[in-house]
Amino acid sequence: MISRRSTIVLLTITALLLLPFILVSIAVVVTYPTLPTLEVLTDYHPKVPLRVYSQDGALLGEFGEERRALVTIAEVPDLMKKAILAAEDDAFYQHGGVDYMGVLRAAIANLTGGSKQGASTITMQVARNFFLTKEKTMSRKFNEVLLTFKIEHALSKDDILQLYINQIYLGQRAYGFASAAQIYFGKPLNQLSTAEFAMLAGLPKAPSSFNPVVNPNRAKLRQMYVLRRMHQLAYINDAEFQQAQTQPLHTKHSSTFAVKADYLAEMVRADLFEKFGDATYTQGLKVYTTIRAADQVAAYQAV
Repeated sequence: MISRRSTIVLLTITALLLLPFILVSIAVVVTYPTLPTLEVLTDYHPKVPLRVYSQDGALLGEFGEERRALVTIAEVPDLMKKAILAAEDDAFYQHGGVDYMGVLRAAIANLTGGSKQGASTITMQVARNFFLTKEKTMSRKFNEVLLTFKIEHALSKDDILQLYINQIYLGQRAYGFASAAQIYFGKPLNQLSTAEFAMLAGLPKAPSSFNPVVNPNRAKLRQMYVLRRMHQLAYINDAEFQQAQTQPLHTKHSSTFAVKADYLAEMVRADLFEKFGDATYTQGLKVYTTIRAADQVAAYQAV
């Protein structure tokens, strides 16, 4: 028979082993009710600038603190989504918010002296960008994980990815990939090439360091990494991979607009500000003027 002393030792060891799980369970029960509601996600209304267009749709001016253009997930090219997943979270549609295998891989790489890796999923980044500060503390990380589970429970994967695509900061005052496509390449999202998709997908990790305008060499290295990941995951074939690697990219080095109409754009801005006040710069107002782009270009060249 097991002695009483052995029983006490066994129970003590069992209690010590269970203690971390008990403490975590208590922390979850206490913290979960205090988490913020998800209304900011389910009723998403970000700051979208005022844009002034010519009669035929050329952008003449933009006014607002954040440069952003909203897109639905259905409007995002499939290869853009795959580039993002390859760069940030290739198991996004399989995991429940936390990629445990990714955490394990990152821990092994960091402990063995390999390249430093993070294990933040796209859902975790959404939780962090909308609700949390950037401080690196255990309590913030704990809240991030709980918020991640709450978001995954309340929203579909496509809804989460759509929020990420529209909200993430990508440098040059650009928020979201649709805005970044215009700012970096002067094209709408659906007209980008595979190489351009990969360049944009590499930006969230470090928008300043991998900015193709400011740091073209580092941006190229990051783009090559994303392309390799897309190839490894069979998102692109051998021929597409080779072509994307060698395609020269032409980024915009100026924020000026293709059609010069500063005076007209300012007239529109001033008129709308009288009517709507500060909301002018955040509600995504679009104004189409009677100016035709070709006429305006000819007039500007003439004077």
